[in-house]
Amino acid sequence: MAFKESILQARKLGASDLHLEAGTAQVARVRGELMPIGEPLSGQQLLLMAQELLTPEDWTSFEAQGSVDISLIVGGTRCRINAYKTIRGLALAVRLLAPTVGDLRACNLHPELKRLISVPTGLVVVSGPTGCGKSTTLAALIEELNGTRAQNIITLESPLEYVFANRRSFIRQREIPTHSPSFEQAIVDALRENPDVLVISEMRTPEVMRLTLNAAETGHLVLATMHSATCGEALSRMCMSFPPDVQGSIRAQLADCLVGVVCQRLDYLEQWQLRVPRCEMLLASSGAKGTIRTGQFGGIANVIQSGGDEGMWTFDRYQRWMEQQRDWVRSATPAPGTADREAPVRTEMVRGPLTPVAGRVTARGTGPAARRAAPTTAPQAAAAGRDTSAIVKAQPEAPEEITLDEDVDLNEIQELARQIEQRTR
Repeated sequence: MAFKESILQARKLGASDLHLEAGTAQVARVRGELMPIGEPLSGQQLLLMAQELLTPEDWTSFEAQGSVDISLIVGGTRCRINAYKTIRGLALAVRLLAPTVGDLRACNLHPELKRLISVPTGLVVVSGPTGCGKSTTLAALIEELNGTRAQNIITLESPLEYVFANRRSFIRQREIPTHSPSFEQAIVDALRENPDVLVISEMRTPEVMRLTLNAAETGHLVLATMHSATCGEALSRMCMSFPPDVQGSIRAQLADCLVGVVCQRLDYLEQWQLRVPRCEMLLASSGAKGTIRTGQFGGIANVIQSGGDEGMWTFDRYQRWMEQQRDWVRSATPAPGTADREAPVRTEMVRGPLTPVAGRVTARGTGPAARRAAPTTAPQAAAAGRDTSAIVKAQPEAPEEITLDEDVDLNEIQELARQIEQRTR
């Protein structure tokens, strides 16, 4: 119960991560900054928490290796948890994942990213620093495929984070080491399982990278993630992971099978009180392939800069698009007491003055988001396989409404309405 309360408090604050350690204040990462949110927990309290969260097999791995990764739903929030040992004893690092699996639109990503999955074969790399939302972007690309193409998608994850529901595609999710002892074995097995799309949650070792490249060359669309600060650094890291005598052949193989690389960072938009990804995107143009083959990865930035007409994006150009964007999607905070099996609703932010009505939020306005949302009805959304938990309704001569299936603090809504009206004057 104490762990669940900490998760609910962190989610209420809009935190992306929660850190717990014996004898240290509970700390959450909110808008990229760490802040204390609770009193220190004793070593015994954390030990009891960990024993409740971990299975006997997980606990054995934790004792042997000093750390273990798991994922589970707590208080309506899906969490990725790393339990590890420190000088003070046991500690937990918890990543609070988005409540539902969203497509590119729901994750506030530019629709141009669809180009990465528009081809039947090749390698797509999603990169960025730790905590920048790579897993969420990868899930959004999978959900785009899931809603538009009938394909066999196999995901290899450690741990399993988002759980997908089959729509047009058939998605088989495998967790390492629960369902396979290693990524290497899982990739070899997956190639015998008739996949159209293979998803690898992270390329960590040269052998995994080699098998990933082989899979992309043999007629499959492969989506993978890795840590890097730029697209050029992602490609450089991949090639430099191999011995010098084979790097030339790896560069040639990478140039032949690459579809594109997206590198992202998270920016906080003060105006919208929202963190959204800012991306750089490289596509496999002839210039990009030539640069990769020669190993001149420092020139990738110039390729992206000059490739705007081909659909490439620099961080600066993407930021200008973000500054012009006025239609963002935000995830609602789960209500206290939400059952673990329930997923919180997702709502779309609509421009215009807000008027609080008992138990709901009414948005008045005629902006682009409102006009797009007006024709949508729950039956239409359900038929399209979309989330119907928050539907924008429109009536002639009446304000459009967003109905939230949770209690709303009217004082907070009134304050929000006042702030928005001041900004729009």
